[in-house]
Amino acid sequence: MTRTSESVTIAQRLRRIEGRHNAVVKELRQAFARAERTEDGSCAIEGLRIMEEAIRSGLRFRAVFFKESAQNLAERLLPQIGANVDTVLLTDKLFEDAVPSETPQGVAALVRLKEFSLDDALERLQLGPLIVLAGLQDPGNVGTILRSAEAFGSAGAVLGEGTVSPLNSKVIRASAGSMFRLPVIVAKTAGGIESISAKLRAQGVRLIATSSHKGTPLDQANLTLPSAVFVGSEGSGLPRAVMAQADELLAIPHTAQVESLNAGVAGSIVLYEAARQRRGL
Repeated sequence: MTRTSESVTIAQRLRRIEGRHNAVVKELRQAFARAERTEDGSCAIEGLRIMEEAIRSGLRFRAVFFKESAQNLAERLLPQIGANVDTVLLTDKLFEDAVPSETPQGVAALVRLKEFSLDDALERLQLGPLIVLAGLQDPGNVGTILRSAEAFGSAGAVLGEGTVSPLNSKVIRASAGSMFRLPVIVAKTAGGIESISAKLRAQGVRLIATSSHKGTPLDQANLTLPSAVFVGSEGSGLPRAVMAQADELLAIPHTAQVESLNAGVAGSIVLYEAARQRRGL
């Protein structure tokens, strides 16, 4: 097939929509705005790199949306997306109204993410510690920790009360696709993080709470055992109830001039140290 004929075939796959009240456009807009799954379990993603990561991760696409002025992206992406997927061409304004980015790249999608349970993560504890986030509001920090968790072999991540949704578009973007592959569990059970802590302890998992100033220095801690590492909010750290349940407090030594480390940085450093110890480096 020649390039011209390929372009014609791709153009034929695109269904043009111009009305903002179209059902699938409304669904995309609402999925972004609410940062939660749609009725059929889909979530909204956007951007070329994230789209390519979703394809690489084997996610199922429900619909793909292209901005009219970025129609060239369709030629790059559609050959990798099944013919049964709804592929839509939107006017620039309609696309920009639907997605949250100030400078959108011109492609978005509704995709079905894999769903994981806490048991799924516990089965992976031989890979590395479970990371538990309590009250992290900055989507960049959460996405960074998810990216580091995959990079350094974490069992998975649990997002507790007060933590930004993992389906927030900024979290997904900062995770650079790790969100699509890593077991990520939102703590919805009664008692939230405290209930999760009790279940982890019942499974023989050590509970390690990170602290800004006190605790076992990171380079002296043993992170080779099945563990769950708790990281608190950017401003107030971990709740007292969570600290009280911990088997060990862990501190990352740093100069006195710095009050505390960024939550995304702190979580990443602990995950790296756990990986280093497990590899015997």
